[in-house]
Amino acid sequence: MAERRVLLEGGEGEIVEKKSRFIATIKPVSSEEEAAEFFAAMKKKYWDARHNCSAFVIGDDPPRTRCSDDGEPSGTAGRPMLEVLTGSGLKNAAAVVTRYFGGTLLGTGGLVRAYTAAVQEGLKNCVIGVEKDGIRYGLKFPYSDESRVRNILRDHGSEAEINEYAADVYFECVIDRDKAGEFSEKLTDACGGRVSIEKLEDTVFLDKQFR
Repeated sequence: MAERRVLLEGGEGEIVEKKSRFIATIKPVSSEEEAAEFFAAMKKKYWDARHNCSAFVIGDDPPRTRCSDDGEPSGTAGRPMLEVLTGSGLKNAAAVVTRYFGGTLLGTGGLVRAYTAAVQEGLKNCVIGVEKDGIRYGLKFPYSDESRVRNILRDHGSEAEINEYAADVYFECVIDRDKAGEFSEKLTDACGGRVSIEKLEDTVFLDKQFR
């Protein structure tokens, strides 16, 4: 299964090219309306800048995308910014690159490189997560098997999200869909068939995160 990268926390980055400042601001967004509000806020914040170019990618299968050159020559700003976002595999992300003109024209190639590099610099300061498909299970078992169950959960990159202690122990957990069959087999073998395994729902989970 392909991993899906999602922007968890936004960030900023800046480059300088021939005295022009390119300030990238990147933010998680969940809708086109939210992206539009973000773009408007950046234009207000950097009201004295020559350009506030923008791009977003929202959702998947297929994603909704849009970009703006905001007065730069066509195709030299918004499109390269969007290509960085889509090339990174991100969804639900918006970027604004603010340019303060330094007095020297960069040419179309120079602009493309500068706007590309600015977004790449901004992404370095973001927190990105990897989202995967999973299955939520309900597990019921005797107290004597708790340590075995916890060890198997840990071996499969999971932990008990709900813990209830009554006549038996009850856990709820999320397991990577690709590991679900192996998980059930190992759990059954380790506990000698004393564990009840109930599939509750298909879900998604955050496998890991990084900057």
